[in-house]
Amino acid sequence: MRVIKIVVDTNIVYSGILNSTGKIGKILISGSKYFNFYSCDFLKIELLKHRVKLLNRTKLELDRLIELELLITKNITFIHEGLIPSNIYEYTELLLEDIDPKDTPFVALTKHLKAILWTGDKVLYEGLKKKKYSDTVSTSELHLLLTELEK
Repeated sequence: MRVIKIVVDTNIVYSGILNSTGKIGKILISGSKYFNFYSCDFLKIELLKHRVKLLNRTKLELDRLIELELLITKNITFIHEGLIPSNIYEYTELLLEDIDPKDTPFVALTKHLKAILWTGDKVLYEGLKKKKYSDTVSTSELHLLLTELEK
């Protein structure tokens, strides 16, 4: 059986931390049999930047939040954005200039790895679909696929 490469963006991991027992948490924690998860190092910076916000939203102590972050990200291989070829990065910047340029590292990594981008960002998802960029998947679509694969 072929394992599917999935690039996860910040909002997926953030949502997984906020609800580790929901669909996103289930996919990230137990989906590694069917999916190889990847993300940019930038995601680690984003988690640190929003740690206070996560502490406030989860009402967890810092050590418990860190444990939860590690649980949610344990199956993700992090890749430094500098390893993405410049031509792919430049193509992606142009693709996203009128959607959301901050998502460039995730979409560029997706293209570089020949993977599928998993995002919960509706603006990004719909913007990419509108531009005929089909290598993206929503949580509902990925959960349905996981359910099918588990049969």
